[in-house]
Amino acid sequence: MKIICIGRNYREHAKELNNPLPEKPVFFMKPDTALLPPHNPFFYPSFTNDLHYEVELVLKVCKSGRSIEEKFAHKYFDEIAVGIDFTARDLQAECKQKGLPWEVAKAFDFSAPVSPFQPLKNFNRDQGIRFGLKINDEWRQLGNSNDMIFSFEKIISYVSGFVMLRQGDYIFTGTPAGVGPTKLNDRFELYLDDKPVMHFNVK
Repeated sequence: MKIICIGRNYREHAKELNNPLPEKPVFFMKPDTALLPPHNPFFYPSFTNDLHYEVELVLKVCKSGRSIEEKFAHKYFDEIAVGIDFTARDLQAECKQKGLPWEVAKAFDFSAPVSPFQPLKNFNRDQGIRFGLKINDEWRQLGNSNDMIFSFEKIISYVSGFVMLRQGDYIFTGTPAGVGPTKLNDRFELYLDDKPVMHFNVK
């Protein structure tokens, strides 16, 4: 399986990083080694001094396909979770300055903790799917799927035009405003529709 990540999919997040709003989805990938094993702490990597958290809704692809039309895209995902896209912001800034790819800042081991998946049918998409992140019992990020620039279906359609989607792939769908630095001994709690679904400590 592979992990596909969408960047700059919330207007306020793009603004807080002084990035222009995209006209089409921006995506990059993480390997499966980016997943954090269940019940494990997250160990702060030694190669960065500015590690940022980004909470995101995560889709699980339920069948394989390529060049999927947007009107059929809803048939290709049926489960949802919440995850963290950890980003070594100092390394990312260096890559951007030199015009280099971001993988060194995004794709490192255990950089993508993901909660257990839940059936998408359990959620009311008309009202938007709420999600959020608490660190040390304080809200740091709150988001709603209705605020995304590109919908789940648009993401599926666009990405599958370049990369074949396979059953079991994960798609991180972008982070809302409020990203910030991670510190040693932080306690992360991830929420989906106001319910806690995952927690871990930073060591």
